[in-house]
Amino acid sequence: MQISELADSVGLSRATLLYYEKLGLLKGKRQANGYRVYTDADRQRLRLMQQLQAGGLSLQECQACLDGKLDREMLGQRLAVLDAEIAEKSRSRDLLAALLGQSSLKDWHEEVERVAPDLHRAWLMSQGFSSAEAGLVALVSKDMNAHDAYMAGFMEVFSDLDWWGPGTAEVTRRALTMVPFAPETILEIGCGPGMATMTLAEASTARITATDTAEVALDKLRARIAARGLNDRIEVQNVDMAALLAPERPWDVIWSEGSAYILGVEKALADWRALLRPGGVLVFSDMVWRTDAPDDPVRAFWAAEYPAMATPATRVAQAKRAGYRVIGHFDIGPEGMETYYHPLAARLDALEPRLAGARVLDDLRREIDVFEAGRGQVGYEMFVLERG
Repeated sequence: MQISELADSVGLSRATLLYYEKLGLLKGKRQANGYRVYTDADRQRLRLMQQLQAGGLSLQECQACLDGKLDREMLGQRLAVLDAEIAEKSRSRDLLAALLGQSSLKDWHEEVERVAPDLHRAWLMSQGFSSAEAGLVALVSKDMNAHDAYMAGFMEVFSDLDWWGPGTAEVTRRALTMVPFAPETILEIGCGPGMATMTLAEASTARITATDTAEVALDKLRARIAARGLNDRIEVQNVDMAALLAPERPWDVIWSEGSAYILGVEKALADWRALLRPGGVLVFSDMVWRTDAPDDPVRAFWAAEYPAMATPATRVAQAKRAGYRVIGHFDIGPEGMETYYHPLAARLDALEPRLAGARVLDDLRREIDVFEAGRGQVGYEMFVLERG
C-alpha cells in the first residue's frame, strides 16, 4: 500500500508517517517510480507502536521496545511518572469539584491557612465574606461552600452555653488586678455571651463597650445587662473585630478572652495597639502549647485546627516586637478549661439525636477527645501587656 493508504488505515497523517520514516520507526520500500510502498507488517508495527504510546512511552522508547526486549526498568520509571501525574490530576479534579461545592473544602482550607494565612483571609474576603466571616471560614467551618450550614449548627450548639471559650470569673479578676491603674474605659473584643463583661463591670467602675458579631450571644449579654441594671455602663455593639474604628479618645484597656486567634494574634497585637492610649493595656487569652514534644495525635489535631498556636514564650516575644511591655502572663489552669469543655460535652450529648452525622458535632467531639487525651500538653494563657 502507498503512504496515503497506510496513513488512512492507522488514523495518522502522511506528514507523521514521513517523520516516523526519518526517525527510523518505519521503513517503506521505494519502487522504481519513486513511490514508497508498505506492507501489512508495517501497518501492524504502527498499531503496536500506538498501543505503546497509549502507555505513555515516547517515540524513542517505543522504538526500543519494538526493536528489542522490553526495558522493564524504563517501563517501571515511566509507570512511576504516570502514577504521579495521575495523582496530581486527581488532586486537581478534587479541588475543582470542591470549589464548585461538590465535595468538602476542609483539607484545602486547612492547608492554605497553614502556609498562607493572611492571603487566605484576603482571598476569602474577595469571594464576598466579611473579615469576621473569613476568619470563621478559615478556622471554624473550613468550607466556604458549606459555611452557612456549618455555622447554623455551630450556633445551635453554643446558643445554650454561657462560656464560649475557656475562662472563669476568677481568671478575669486576676488579670484585671494586674492592670496598673483603674481603667475608665474598656473595649471588649469578642465578648460572646458576656461572662467576662459582667465580671469586669462588677470588679471595676469602667465604662465598657462589648463587641462581637454573633447576635445570639449579644442578645444573651443584653439580657444580663438589663437584669443587673448596667445599661448606663455597658454598651453592646455588633462589630467586626477587624473593622474597629479609632475612637475620639483612645481606650484605657482592650480586653479579649479567647478571640484574638480569629484575627491572628500578631495582627491583633498590631491593630489593637493603635486603639490604645500610651500606657494603655491589652489583655488577651490564647490557646498555647505546654510542651515542646506533644503526642502525635495532639500535634496533628492542633496543626490542622490552629496552625499558628505557639508557646507562651513565643507570644511574649511577639508582644515585645509589637511595641508592648509585658506586665505579666499566667496559665488559666484546668478549671478554666473545664468551665468550657464540660458544659460543651453535655450540650453535644443533648443535641446528638438532632445533629447526628453533622460535621460540627464530630469536630467538637474530636476537640474534646484530644483535650482529654492531651491534658497538660495544651492550655490557655492570659497575657497582660502595656502599650509602649
